[in-house]
Amino acid sequence: MTLNSPVRRGRRPGGRLGPLPWIGPAVLLILAVVLWPVYEMVRTSFLRVSTSGFVRGSAGLDKYRKLFGEADLGHVLLATVAWTLAVVGLTMLLSLALAQLFDQRFPGRRYTRWALIAPWAASVLMTAIGFRWMLDRTAGVLNTVLTDLGLVDGPRDWLGDPSTAWPWMVFVAVFVSLPFTTYTLLAGLQTVPAEVYEAARVDGASAWQAYRRITLPLLRPAFLVGLVINLINVFNSFPVIWGMTRGGPGSSTATSTVFMYQLKDTDIGESAAMSVVNFALVVLLVLVFLKVSRWNREES
Repeated sequence: MTLNSPVRRGRRPGGRLGPLPWIGPAVLLILAVVLWPVYEMVRTSFLRVSTSGFVRGSAGLDKYRKLFGEADLGHVLLATVAWTLAVVGLTMLLSLALAQLFDQRFPGRRYTRWALIAPWAASVLMTAIGFRWMLDRTAGVLNTVLTDLGLVDGPRDWLGDPSTAWPWMVFVAVFVSLPFTTYTLLAGLQTVPAEVYEAARVDGASAWQAYRRITLPLLRPAFLVGLVINLINVFNSFPVIWGMTRGGPGSSTATSTVFMYQLKDTDIGESAAMSVVNFALVVLLVLVFLKVSRWNREES
């Protein structure tokens, strides 16, 4: 045995693999759960597939031409952008206020924190269906209460009219998004050292100045985490819209994800093409946001 052998040097035979044995299972899981479905999605978008699932041959770019020729596509994409901005914007603002509240000491704080978890613990689809029942035109509790109070002349079809359906869906989406975002921001607030605020008070800084110049900059990493995750989740949101309106009437309350699901009933290949477009839009959205926010810049 030579002096330069791995055994004489005290190295293990698998030392050259580095961290691969540890990260290997995670890499395989990502390949199986993420990359393989993406590959199948892209491949399917170039095929002619019957509604029963049988492949009828190659379709080339025909499914993409058919998709971009859909009359509802432009409206759906605009609605998706408006939906994402409205839900994420309201969620971040309300979560910031709630996190600030829960960071203070007040009677019953523990119980209010527990109560906030409820919308997150419940199934999103179950919550959406519950609100759909509440807003039902004939048996919904909202119409019953408003009619009994004389606030409306008769039952209203809240989810049958896009002008009222969208605000209700935004409300439900914000409702189920608040717990995660609030606790993410609360965790960020609790990492800010109390000594920093003491020093600011000694220097004569007001509460607003301390919040703007200390709290917000130090909360930036947690804020970006919550914002990026919300952008991805809301852009791809399916259970809230499908559970409340199924994207109807027609596609008037559909986002790109719901529209994709509507297309699969008539053309699986076109639905797969919509999935590819949706996936590309999500990646582009996140990259643009990270570029604009300069998420990896060094703090001064």
